Amino acid sequence: MPLDDSDRRFLERCLTLARRGRGRVSPNPMVGAVLTRRGEVLAEGHHRRVGGPHAEIDALERIAANDATDARGATLYVNLEPCCHHGRTPPCVDRIVEAGIARVVCCHRDPDPKVAGAGFARLVEAGIEVAVGGPVRRAVELNLPFLTARSLGRVAVTLKWAMSLDGKIATRGGDSQWISSPAGRRWAVRLRDEHDAILVGSGTVLADDPRLTRRSPRSRGDIVRVVLDRRLRTPPGAALFAEAGPVLIFTEAPHDGRHESLQAAGPRVEVIMCQAVEPLAVARELCRRGLNSLLVEGGGEILEAFRSAGAFDRVAVCVAPRLIGGREAASAFAGVGAERLEDASRLAAPRVSRAEGDVLLHALRRGVLDDLVRAVGEPAAS
Repeated sequence: MPLDDSDRRFLERCLTLARRGRGRVSPNPMVGAVLTRRGEVLAEGHHRRVGGPHAEIDALERIAANDATDARGATLYVNLEPCCHHGRTPPCVDRIVEAGIARVVCCHRDPDPKVAGAGFARLVEAGIEVAVGGPVRRAVELNLPFLTARSLGRVAVTLKWAMSLDGKIATRGGDSQWISSPAGRRWAVRLRDEHDAILVGSGTVLADDPRLTRRSPRSRGDIVRVVLDRRLRTPPGAALFAEAGPVLIFTEAPHDGRHESLQAAGPRVEVIMCQAVEPLAVARELCRRGLNSLLVEGGGEILEAFRSAGAFDRVAVCVAPRLIGGREAASAFAGVGAERLEDASRLAAPRVSRAEGDVLLHALRRGVLDDLVRAVGEPAAS
């Protein structure tokens, strides 16, 4: 059955509710749910934290707390296919069937191999009508990290940098703190909250000695800190080892005493040997470790390595109203770069906002959403 305007409106509401879980539910997806009967909202819910009730259960529990009504014969709207397997919580489809829901309307299926249409199939077998569609592209973009990890087997990668209006990330003398305004720096802190891991190159460690931590009061825990260090130049006394949380160092350097000294620098430090430290291989390894998203903060050689490999999904840029100038001043992307315009990375139209005097740009790599929309598919409704 095709969706009508009311269906689409309630699915949009699901997306609004789902966003309340931003930065708090990974590696799970952000999900919102609305229960209605004859167009009247009975209850709303969303996934609030890892290990907590899923959005569907949150909404059902809110109905259960109200003795005056129940969910029998109701329509459930949810932005992602309900789960049908045991994880940190029991299967949502079992509770939906038990509650007597008559119809489930959803944006798209869950590409996780544990679900992948089986949740919809279980509902149909129980005699529940299932309809799929609505704001599919917005739903996919909302959960881009989760869907990328489940369908492509790698973390979703955001390239982030702050630069002057003429594209410089530092002066010719290496001075880079601070190009952005205090509001721009708060924006950067929020980005860390929204990602599972953060990555820099060894050059940034040596030049800036960053801690690479989350610093927001609402932070959900330690971020995984990743250093690409082909020659294993990271010193054991680096500031990032003084902070709690995991540190992964990818290197091509032969095994010697430097490995042991770095791993002894902290209880959760791991040196990972690679034949070649390549962006796509790193993105796959982080996914294998249960992560969904990676924030790449540079420097220029690292940003260019990810760009030239096509190993990124979106960019987040803070542009400050400064002109630095000079051919020796560092640019956001180093390396060789594209020789022809047709080899340049293409981006979708950016979203633009402001932070004090800075301009904030967010853009997806062109084609990213198309690939994921194809990956989630749309099983036949019933």
